[in-house]
Amino acid sequence: MVTLKNERITLLIDETGAEMRRMTLDGKDVLWSGDPAVWSGVAPLMFPFCGGTPEDAYSYEGVTYPMEKHGYARFCRFAVEDRGDSFATFVHTSSDETKKKYPWDYTLRVTYRLHGRQVDITYTVKNESDSTMLFALGSHEAYACPEGIEDYDIIFEQPETLFTYPLDGNLLKRTPVQMLKDARVFPLYDKYFEVDALVFKDLRSRAATLRHRPTGRAVTVKFDTDYFLLWHKYGAPYMCMEPWGGIPSFVDEPQTLETREGMTRLAAGETFTSKHSILL
Repeated sequence: MVTLKNERITLLIDETGAEMRRMTLDGKDVLWSGDPAVWSGVAPLMFPFCGGTPEDAYSYEGVTYPMEKHGYARFCRFAVEDRGDSFATFVHTSSDETKKKYPWDYTLRVTYRLHGRQVDITYTVKNESDSTMLFALGSHEAYACPEGIEDYDIIFEQPETLFTYPLDGNLLKRTPVQMLKDARVFPLYDKYFEVDALVFKDLRSRAATLRHRPTGRAVTVKFDTDYFLLWHKYGAPYMCMEPWGGIPSFVDEPQTLETREGMTRLAAGETFTSKHSILL
């Protein structure tokens, strides 16, 4: 476990998955505890897929590969490449084992950096292969809501008309359902999560805030991704705000990777960067 600190924030990061496992502001917990009796995750990294695939598999150039929901990076050991008191960079590279599931060579880096009351998280992917690489990358951070989520709102940076794509198992249905019309404030209710996550795309906002109505306590996520999700396990005391670079397959979508929506295409030798920030 790697510990980063500044004058306000303490952040603990597990080398397995380069996953944040605890974050405190002035000694008070910000992230969900990861109670395995409810959900053992805290802030898993999703790579090289976000969400599910038909029958937990996909095909590329006629070859079928197995792929678990959200990819495998969260289970991989990352090395600490560089670190200081308030920053650290973790690195994971492809191997013979990863190529059984994903045919490209790559280097994936995750950097955490603390600034005052802010945590900056930067992902970089370098394509080490000689062909264009297809991947999706996203974060799945769970924020503590000890009073229960119905005391909280999501406040978007700009007014939004929200449509979610309902999930059928691990796959998306094609017909969206409207959740909000031309408003910034989205009150949270447990009933929204009886099935699974709320999957939004084409947001105007580049930031969203989880705010506790009675106290005004808040955490804001700034993101640069095309998709944004909200999720919690029904009845559990946390809310995930999730910037995703891709989405699950649709129920009528073939396993073919070349046609899957939301995949980033990275040319041989090139590097992709994505950044999001957590403001406390």
